[in-house]
Amino acid sequence: MKKPARWSPQQAHDWYNAQPWLVGCNYTPRTAINQLEMWQKNTFKPSIIRQELKWASNIGMNTARVFLHDLLWLQDREGFLKRIDNVLKIADRQRIGVMLVIFDSVWDPFPHPGRQREPVPGVHNSGWVQSPGMAILQNERKFNRLKRYVTDVVKHFGKDPRVRSWDLWNEPDNTSPRDLCNTKAEIVAKRLPQVFEWARSAKPSQPLTCGVWAGDWTSRATLKPIEKLQIDLSDVISFHCYGPADDVERRIVQLQQYGRPLLCTEFMSRTTGSTFQTVLPVLKKHRVGAYCWGLVDGRTQTKYPWDSWKKPYTKEPNPWFHEVFRADGSPYDRAEVRLIKSLTSATP
Repeated sequence: MKKPARWSPQQAHDWYNAQPWLVGCNYTPRTAINQLEMWQKNTFKPSIIRQELKWASNIGMNTARVFLHDLLWLQDREGFLKRIDNVLKIADRQRIGVMLVIFDSVWDPFPHPGRQREPVPGVHNSGWVQSPGMAILQNERKFNRLKRYVTDVVKHFGKDPRVRSWDLWNEPDNTSPRDLCNTKAEIVAKRLPQVFEWARSAKPSQPLTCGVWAGDWTSRATLKPIEKLQIDLSDVISFHCYGPADDVERRIVQLQQYGRPLLCTEFMSRTTGSTFQTVLPVLKKHRVGAYCWGLVDGRTQTKYPWDSWKKPYTKEPNPWFHEVFRADGSPYDRAEVRLIKSLTSATP
């Protein structure tokens, strides 16, 4: 039997042209320190999610990028799928389509189900966990067992109009001090094509992507091997850029050479020059999908900058690094909210 193929550029553009300009956030509720705490039965908070996604919708956001985790499926498949359905239902009522993220190579490589640690005071994203963890990633036999997870989840929601797209692996070659470091990129380069093949075998109606996030994208000759895979396997091309407006525009021009729709699935870190005021107009100019990092200040503590890993903050940073709203729903910066409403034509 012939394997499902990557979408043609025409299929990708047909899909993208049928979408509104995609503007949204990377979403974790304020009550969760990581993916596991967001989704596990005892800490799943649909009332909080309902409240926060309404805040997002009210300022013109129409999409959210949401991270899953393989341990959630292994721990409680039926309950996990029901909770995903619940979130999709909540998001759909706010006219928000969801991008689901299957795997993630960022932060702690030793995830565990159950109760999660408390946030480290003053530290950015101190409890985020990788999926899969190191023990599975480096073991080919154990990793291959995750085929059932990928195909089950993608098949279950692969024709669901509430799901906009699938991000199969967040920053796959990213490393942390506790990682495999020297061999991780090589290992992930072997695993990534498998994951795309598994997802395609479920025949989703939504596009697949895996975003490039660091390096020189000037030409194919300057791409790292993992980046060539990410671009060559993706139906629509996604990328991360936390630089100022001119850097974002340069990245867009570099990626336009591949002739596919573009999604910027991470941006907005105020102290690096990546702000709504400077970057969002550039993304709109090129009609590139825009997903800021974060929505509401909470247990991920991503209002603190990256340098908090080396020196924890003892007071609120000025300005905040990420996040749009305070925990009570008031905007961190009302001028930002007015701009987002204006650019998305939301009612002021």
